[in-house]
Amino acid sequence: MTIERQGWLDRTVDLAALRRWRRRARLAWKADPMALRDQRNRARLLRAQLDQVIHVSDARLALPMIGTQAFPRPRGSDWAWRPELWCGPLAVPGLASVPSKSKLGAEVALFHDCPRAEIALRQLRNTAERDLAAYGMRLEVFRFDGSYLSLAVDMPEAAADGLGREHLVRVDTIVELEKKIEIFARLNIRHGPNTEQIVREVPVQDAEVFVEFDLAYTKLNEKRVERMWLDLIFESPQMNQIILRDLTFSRRKRAAF
Repeated sequence: MTIERQGWLDRTVDLAALRRWRRRARLAWKADPMALRDQRNRARLLRAQLDQVIHVSDARLALPMIGTQAFPRPRGSDWAWRPELWCGPLAVPGLASVPSKSKLGAEVALFHDCPRAEIALRQLRNTAERDLAAYGMRLEVFRFDGSYLSLAVDMPEAAADGLGREHLVRVDTIVELEKKIEIFARLNIRHGPNTEQIVREVPVQDAEVFVEFDLAYTKLNEKRVERMWLDLIFESPQMNQIILRDLTFSRRKRAAF
């Protein structure tokens, strides 16, 4: 993609044109009718292009910025992250008739045991004023004969670096449902040959929700933490559209008493 940057010469030409049209506007009442007709035609052509630039610029600049990692973080957070699917455009933005273990981007994968996968997964551009994430994800499920459907999100190495039982891990999301279903969040932490799992129900009665995982109640071997990932588990997902407008992660140490 070519990025056009205005240099000194371009700015000088634009300023000269602005001064010229400002003078014409000031003298329009005294101008010869033939000259005035010619100026009006050129002004209309110029206005059409200016209106187009203003219209497109207003629309694009009103959208959340692509690549942004900006979002509210709990005080004391020592790590925070938004996955790439919610940050910028993917090379493959959508999948249809999605088989199990299919990936959308490098970090998100869909798992299910449905023999006939009438499932569609797609990245979409966020446009609402409240949206902080540039993109969202839409999961459409039609007929579903399986026993489970889950979305797995792999976290980067930084999420597990220095992780200990004094940490709280928080997941924030914005959920839109065509019809209400139960959604569960399961945090998985691989340490050595073992995997700790903590499950929390996502309170879908609110649009903007969060869940927290307290690692104090785990048997985490802090010296052997390897990786961490999240599963979002959807109960009875058939004939439903699920949109995750945003998904962010953070962690902080529990306050000392």
